Amino acid sequence: MANPFGDLLAEHVRLSILRALDVMPGRTANDSVLCGALQQFGLGASRDQVRTALGWLAEQGLVTTRAAGATIAATATERGLDAAAGRAVVPGVQRPGPAADAMMAAAAAAGR
Repeated sequence: MANPFGDLLAEHVRLSILRALDVMPGRTANDSVLCGALQQFGLGASRDQVRTALGWLAEQGLVTTRAAGATIAATATERGLDAAAGRAVVPGVQRPGPAADAMMAAAAAAGR
């Protein structure tokens, strides 16, 4: 049976990962840092959930990934940045809205 809430949450996590990568130096972060970013956004995703989302995003060409010791490093692609900003529509990634812009601005300011 389909889980609409689970699908909605997965779409939100994917968007939040892309938005977090957009403000990271080099548009790159590892899965541990992304878990922390999702915590800041109020999304308590586990590292396994983040890795699953990164795998999905990589399959869609929205990020590239590489092993970095015990972690996985992800870098947003141009298409991923377009999806994060709402310039590209990608089924499976939530569309950003005005609230997302405010959330990212607050997260960027908190990281300074």
